[in-house]
Amino acid sequence: MLRVRFVLTTMFGCLTSSAAALAGAWTMEAGHGQVVVTATSSVASEAFDGSRDLVATPRYRKFEFQALFEYGVTDWLTAIVAPGLQHIDIAAPVTARRTGLGYSEFGGRARILSGDNWVLSGQSTLRVPGTFDTGNPAAVGYSGTEHDLRVLFGYAFSIRGMPAFLDLQLGQRFRAGDPPNELRADITLGVRPLPQWLVLAQVFNVISEGASPPLFPSYDYSKLQISVVYDLTRQWAVQAGGFTTFSGRKALQENGLVVGAWYRF
Repeated sequence: MLRVRFVLTTMFGCLTSSAAALAGAWTMEAGHGQVVVTATSSVASEAFDGSRDLVATPRYRKFEFQALFEYGVTDWLTAIVAPGLQHIDIAAPVTARRTGLGYSEFGGRARILSGDNWVLSGQSTLRVPGTFDTGNPAAVGYSGTEHDLRVLFGYAFSIRGMPAFLDLQLGQRFRAGDPPNELRADITLGVRPLPQWLVLAQVFNVISEGASPPLFPSYDYSKLQISVVYDLTRQWAVQAGGFTTFSGRKALQENGLVVGAWYRF
């Protein structure tokens, strides 16, 4: 029983993360938007314990299929809809499985201030769970409504003549039920070495605010994702990359791949 409890308390730290945060600080032009569809597959057989050391844990697999729809209602206001599907498989001694809707987000991003090469914006989304089954271990961390508030800053510049941008996001996620609220800090560096190629380096940081033992201890983790985006046409692009949890406490050491398709209109 103690072994099962440890698995549950360490796994949930990665359950509420997003493999790819594709919405940036800039808003869409009125009447224009984008659709980004991503598929991520990840696995973990180790977890960071309370001392940040890696320990063996039952295998945890997750597959997520997410779609992001962004549309410029006005030049300063972008509407956001992001539904998702997921499959989670946990090996013995937990032995649990779930397939169905993941979180679906609804909200918007508003431009607050901007300059020639920078923008400051605010974002608010409501995250609706795809299940309310609290008895299934594979649904731990996915059964409560969440509200995500963010401040975003984007800065465009160049690196040795190559177009680049930096996107900084500081978020507060309010979670209903037992899971603790979270502080989130995401960093994205994008560089375009060639006209059709975009290289993205992203770091996602999550820190719990409090705890609710035994299933929800205090935790934190950081993920690094590297991916490339190739423009097929002016409207279509494809994405491929990988990610890893490189630091954490009471969280899974998760490794995975991401592929995606972008459509701009």
